[in-house]
Amino acid sequence: MPSNRDQPERPRREPEIIPPGNDWRSRDSRWPPSYGFNEHRSTHRIYVSRIGPLGFALLLLMVALFGGIFLLALIGAALIWFPVLLVFAVMAAIAGLIRRL
Repeated sequence: MPSNRDQPERPRREPEIIPPGNDWRSRDSRWPPSYGFNEHRSTHRIYVSRIGPLGFALLLLMVALFGGIFLLALIGAALIWFPVLLVFAVMAAIAGLIRRL
């Protein structure tokens, strides 16, 4: 715990930075331990790049498609409730006529 509560706590461990070319295989042949269904360790890379015009158009098309589906669902929900509200309005009108008599 830091003595001053306003100071943030320092990390307990420093990250290990492995320079390019130094592979885990060269350091320890027992690493990684075998677990799961696959005993092979592999490197997964994630590539991040700018979106191009075609990707932007496809993204915009997908947003429009999901928006259209949502709008259709909203209109469908309104159309389902429209007859129910109409029945309540007719019942209220009939009740109002019966009260006058």
